[in-house]
Amino acid sequence: MKVLEAQSAVLTNVEVYEFLSNQAKQYQEQKRRGPGNLETLRREVLQYFETPPGPLSQKPLPYDSKAIAVLVKRLVPYEITKGECIMVLNIRPTSIPVLNTVVEDMEDRFNADQQQEILDIVVEILGQFPVEGGEDGQGGGVLQTTENGQ
Repeated sequence: MKVLEAQSAVLTNVEVYEFLSNQAKQYQEQKRRGPGNLETLRREVLQYFETPPGPLSQKPLPYDSKAIAVLVKRLVPYEITKGECIMVLNIRPTSIPVLNTVVEDMEDRFNADQQQEILDIVVEILGQFPVEGGEDGQGGGVLQTTENGQ
């Protein structure tokens, strides 16, 4: 992959992740080493993307850059803006409250059924986060502290 024109498009996190991963593989295959700061930056950005609870922290990734076109096409009837689409791809909402944070005026634009339909499309295409079980198996663990803050 080669950047032909700088800043001509906005990239999603998955596109950046794939680009950086592929670039690292290409450098290894060519036995070429980029500048030291490039290696550090690439490693730290990839580590950030792979850190839970990030949407790209699942292994293997439940979706790739091909899912972008599919998601955009499926969301056309809902008139989701380009910026909202990018945020949906980057955050990968799996609940209506999270979806509400990325879709502007969601309650005014969509009824409850439409909101659930949008969420179902997102989960179908981008996948569901695995449920992490706590002691009760519900995954809703609470951080407890003592009076000392420990």
